[in-house]
Amino acid sequence: MATPNYGFEKRQKELAKKRKKEDKLKAKSDRKSGLLAEDGSEIEGDEGDVGTAAPGATESPTPAT
Repeated sequence: MATPNYGFEKRQKELAKKRKKEDKLKAKSDRKSGLLAEDGSEIEGDEGDVGTAAPGATESPTPAT
């Protein structure tokens, strides 16, 4: 039987703890800046997908006549 790799397990725990802390700080800053409602749900109209459209593109293209 293989011996447990305690160093690996410790590192994984540390990474999970760090990730959780960063997520909490991000959520806190989002709440502070008003991106999220108090209950944690996204406010309508704020998609959060900024930069996904091509520059200069419009949402509804005008038909060429």
